[in-house]
Amino acid sequence: MKHALLFIGALLTTAPLLAQTPDEAAVKSTINRMFDGMGKADTTLLKPLFAPGARLQTVQNKQGIVSVKEDPIAGFITSIGKAKAGSLDERLSGMDIRIDGDLATAWTPYAFYFNGKQSHCGANAFTLVRIAGSWKIQTIIDTRRPCE
Repeated sequence: MKHALLFIGALLTTAPLLAQTPDEAAVKSTINRMFDGMGKADTTLLKPLFAPGARLQTVQNKQGIVSVKEDPIAGFITSIGKAKAGSLDERLSGMDIRIDGDLATAWTPYAFYFNGKQSHCGANAFTLVRIAGSWKIQTIIDTRRPCE
């Protein structure tokens, strides 16, 4: 009985920490809609999610030499539109969101599957900005490595 009461007490004290704010839910929704659009290869779902001037970058490490490759968002969206629906499957293992006013960040570790086969793993770091009341993706920078 004592253990049950301790467990219930722990749940009651940590539950408020797990609650999501409306802004956190909106940021999460924007990111999830992006991955939904990727999975469906639907550019009409993707386009409104990005801020004007949005950037897409990848951290590369080739034989110990680290660099950052940048791709235009328009090219990213076009490439998604050329994919077969269901061929792109990025599975997130978490989402750590931080918000200050109209700025949000989200850290999302992932495993990426292409045509059902695991391709690579890594993490995405999203920066979002609230523009006219909606959270828009300003930057995505990611890592890509073999899965462990």
